[in-house]
Amino acid sequence: MSLSISLTVNGAVRDVTLNDARVTLLDLLRERLALPGTKKGCDRGQCGACTVLIDGRRINACLTLAATLDGAEVTTIEGLACGDMLHPVQAAFIDHDGFQCGYCTPGQIMSAVGLIAEGRAGTDPERIREGMSGNLCRCSAYHGITEAVLDATTRIAAEKARKSA
Repeated sequence: MSLSISLTVNGAVRDVTLNDARVTLLDLLRERLALPGTKKGCDRGQCGACTVLIDGRRINACLTLAATLDGAEVTTIEGLACGDMLHPVQAAFIDHDGFQCGYCTPGQIMSAVGLIAEGRAGTDPERIREGMSGNLCRCSAYHGITEAVLDATTRIAAEKARKSA
């Protein structure tokens, strides 16, 4: 028995037929929708490498059944930049060396985007570390990641203030 769902992925409506209701969002993104930026780390929801945004909220794509997302808006790492202009979080990760091997970076960036959008990042490094604790980095680039999130929070707040002035 197949199931048809419709998702908005990175701004584009995608109609998908699932032949198996057990397909995870992670596998759908990587294998069917050709979006390999979302990484498969532990495949158990423990590492955060597969973090994406669903309707603006952070989730582990490896734990989320695609069949439950009919009508949802999905944002992956591929959907953050606007042409050649990086998202402020992406730019801050580069500026602060918030990565080493890079494998966890897409999940880290997506989690940081969600954390900032939720208004939970603040300006306290400890609060950011707590908010990002679901994303592991085997290379231990945590200092750069924390600095990048602090910087991106400031950049995004300044941009919002500029637009509202």
